[in-house]
Amino acid sequence: MPDGAPNHARREGRRLVPGGGITWRWSRFGLGAAYAVPAVVVAAWSPTLGLAVAVGVLPAAAFGLPPRRPGRAVIPVVGALSALGLLLGSLVASTPVIAVVAVFALAVVASITATSGRLAQLFLLLGLPMFGIGLSFPWGAAVLALAGCMAAGSLYAWLVALAWPERTSPALSPAPVPRGRAMVVYGVLLGTAAATAAAVGFALGLEHVGWATGAVLLVMRPVRGQLILRSAGRAISVMLGALAAACFALVGPGPLLNAALILLVVGALSATQESRWYIAPGFTTFLALTLILSTSSSSPSQRFVERSVETLLGVALALFFGALVPAALSFAARRRGRTCP
Repeated sequence: MPDGAPNHARREGRRLVPGGGITWRWSRFGLGAAYAVPAVVVAAWSPTLGLAVAVGVLPAAAFGLPPRRPGRAVIPVVGALSALGLLLGSLVASTPVIAVVAVFALAVVASITATSGRLAQLFLLLGLPMFGIGLSFPWGAAVLALAGCMAAGSLYAWLVALAWPERTSPALSPAPVPRGRAMVVYGVLLGTAAATAAAVGFALGLEHVGWATGAVLLVMRPVRGQLILRSAGRAISVMLGALAAACFALVGPGPLLNAALILLVVGALSATQESRWYIAPGFTTFLALTLILSTSSSSPSQRFVERSVETLLGVALALFFGALVPAALSFAARRRGRTCP
């Protein structure tokens, strides 16, 4: 949503949190709650399975709702790309050398081809980060089930979205993507940052290599201003979401409380999707970490520290390769230009 538009927000039924960084749309909360219904029903008798089903609708809830029904056909595409990226990442997760090379190559190819169409851009923004996250999940029944939840969840979300009223306002246009050599340079820097995160994770024997790698791929953008805002937003929101998940696990919630939290979190993610501040990772982290903690022998405090530190590692690499390195290259090019006869 554009900054400083309170009147427009009221006409569209939106509520701005003071400062204009966060918006809340009650109708979208209702949409997110509808997305969460299957997960809530399942969680009432199996909290872990319910959380997995909830994670399956997160891509749809975070993506937003196109104003016209024909445009909403993109929702199952978002889920399919997310599931595909997760599966591809898990396929190479057991072979570190191949995984590091693959994430670099995919980042370069995805960046170069991002201007060829909407599907290619969606892969860069969604499929590629899910590939990085997939490095945390070696191939097996668990990752197949999670990918299946994403595919099925997106189909269900699409059916729900078709029943949702259309809007007259135009769809938000995607951020402009640079073309030509700029995207080649960006792809190389993005691939280097993501490959470095993966290599560090494998070298240190981290259990969730994909946390830092996914953070790089979700944060880095060709435009420096977007990179800075997303870096700060992801770091803060992930730590808050991880802290909330750790505290929630310490409470030892029962099935009904799990079901209620799923409804609230998915609803809130959908309601705040148009916010200028990058707060979605807080909601997704809460559900993902709660799911991990429900089957993990590690303490909540240990998982909180792991999630926070590895996210900060990814954000730091994104800032280094996405902001500092381009600035250094630009400075060097200007120096060469001034010294040339």
